Amino acid sequence: MIRILITGICGKMGENLMNCVGADGDAEVVCGVDPAGGSPHGVAVYPDFTKVPRQPDVIVDFSSPAALGGELAYAAERGVPLVIAATGYTQEQLEEIKAASLRTAIFRSANFSIGVNLLAKLIKEAALALGEGFDVEICERHHRYKADAPSGTALLLAESANAAYGNSRPLKIGRNGIEGKRGNEIGIHSLRGGTIVGEHEVMFAGEDEIITLSHSARSKAVFASGALKAAKWLCGKPAGMYGMDDLLNS
Repeated sequence: MIRILITGICGKMGENLMNCVGADGDAEVVCGVDPAGGSPHGVAVYPDFTKVPRQPDVIVDFSSPAALGGELAYAAERGVPLVIAATGYTQEQLEEIKAASLRTAIFRSANFSIGVNLLAKLIKEAALALGEGFDVEICERHHRYKADAPSGTALLLAESANAAYGNSRPLKIGRNGIEGKRGNEIGIHSLRGGTIVGEHEVMFAGEDEIITLSHSARSKAVFASGALKAAKWLCGKPAGMYGMDDLLNS
């Protein structure tokens, strides 16, 4: 039985992961870390990692970048594998994650949906096949409460397309005013409203034809399911950085 600690357990994704683990016979949630406190589903919740009395087998983080410092210190010092499912990190925080991966196994992905990660592969294949003659535009839509823009998934998809172009295309986040004709960039546009779980659309626009690849998440359960698979897969792995490609290819 794999013992899981959830960072951000009092949030919506924490609740989804709790439900996902509850339906799984090989894992259990032993506690959570969340400044909101409380005791959802009878599980102990601690305000920070200094208060956690029992070491879990793996940590799954569905919180925010604000929790990263104490979490990384705890995981690295004790060698506890860490699944990072939050987005919106600064470049400095990304470097901290990389440094911590020298001491423990860390699994990080901008999106834990199997479908989204398949989409990323298809986008790279499409960019390779279509070549330089096609413009690339990405549109992402999320609920009104999402704090970061563009989404981590939109950036992931842009990276997949750009890999086919030798990372030669700069990212253009939105457009405003008179900017002149379009250049060789990859455009990214963010929409926020209502209760949209997550929608991503990638358009390849060429001469007289348009190809569109898209993914729509209908519930947050798909992300919780992917994170649980990652947590179970990560247990026992040596220190290092891992991602969805490693999971899908194993």
